[in-house]
Amino acid sequence: MAAPIPDSERSTSLHELVLLFLRLGTTAFGGPAAHIAMMQDEVVRRRGWLSEERFLDLLGATNLIPGPNSTEMAIHIGWARRRWAGLFAAGLSFILPAAFITGVLGWIYVRFGSLPQAGWLLYGVKPVILAVIVQALWGLAPKAAHSGSLRVLGAAALAASALGVNELVVLFGAAALMAVVRGVGDRGSGTSLRQFAPAVPVAGVPAVAGAVSLPGIFWVFCKIGSVLFGSGYVLLAFLRADLVERLHWLTEAQLIDAIAVGQVTPGPVFTTATFVGYLLAGPSGAAAATAGIFLPAFVFVALSGPLVPRLRTSPVAGAFLNGANVASLALMAVVTVQLAGAALVDLPTILLGGVSSLLLVRYRLNSTWLILGGAVVGGLVHLWRLVV
Repeated sequence: MAAPIPDSERSTSLHELVLLFLRLGTTAFGGPAAHIAMMQDEVVRRRGWLSEERFLDLLGATNLIPGPNSTEMAIHIGWARRRWAGLFAAGLSFILPAAFITGVLGWIYVRFGSLPQAGWLLYGVKPVILAVIVQALWGLAPKAAHSGSLRVLGAAALAASALGVNELVVLFGAAALMAVVRGVGDRGSGTSLRQFAPAVPVAGVPAVAGAVSLPGIFWVFCKIGSVLFGSGYVLLAFLRADLVERLHWLTEAQLIDAIAVGQVTPGPVFTTATFVGYLLAGPSGAAAATAGIFLPAFVFVALSGPLVPRLRTSPVAGAFLNGANVASLALMAVVTVQLAGAALVDLPTILLGGVSSLLLVRYRLNSTWLILGGAVVGGLVHLWRLVV
């Protein structure tokens, strides 16, 4: 039986959840790290729906399961606020705007054979996204690294990630190390992490025939959504192996265009699947691919979400989650540094990033307005360069 919703959480209506995540799904550019930073700003700082500590626990749990991190975070927040109804309301509201925009771009691509140019949009939005992530890290880091051992572990995780160690090794290694250290101290208590581990079934996925079909599209993307950890670049590797090399449903050029669409549109990067599905079988293919790649996220969160509060009741499991939390922020920090190289490319973008940081930290301006402002600045700079 699911745990009852605390009195402090009953004030959140489904209407509020839907409106918030529809807006985020329409305006959240920049990938999972940026999306999670925007969620932290909205649900922790502005609305007080979750504490910093609980948000970190959900972030750690999200990083421990496969699938699209920011989408799973939205689903976790929905579950925390309104249980089953919130789970679906938040998750679908975050996914559907991005899927619709990506589907429209798929229609344009099929109709005209090319994509609209949107480099000017990302030019202005990326520096703002960078400021949003930095502000989130600034707020979450003291809560995650609340002891000397966690600060040392966070620094080690940061160094390992910067040196190119696989993110899963960093994440699970940090979590397991904290659990072992705590477990040694509690050896006589009989507490075991095993009793709190979610029983996630690993089911076989039916083989997909070479000919394009709606069930085939669904199962290909369902398999990817069930096993994929990591960034959009990892998604690229999976899509290339299945759709280009094994099934020959896409060309290399089409795949690159599909990944580009996922990067330049707001919301989950995994809506790349919507674009691919449209290329393969029109609107029905887009729906099948979208359902396939996101369905596992709902299943994994439904299985793991109720266990997060229980993890905190066990010293060993709580230590495991602490390690995952601090490693998650270390990974996020490395992504931020990588984004900085791509976002701060000249004086206007450096100024835009600096001003955005000031407005976020000093005046707590809503990040959505800053992102829209960054898009306007990008458009103005683009027009000015065309004129001169």
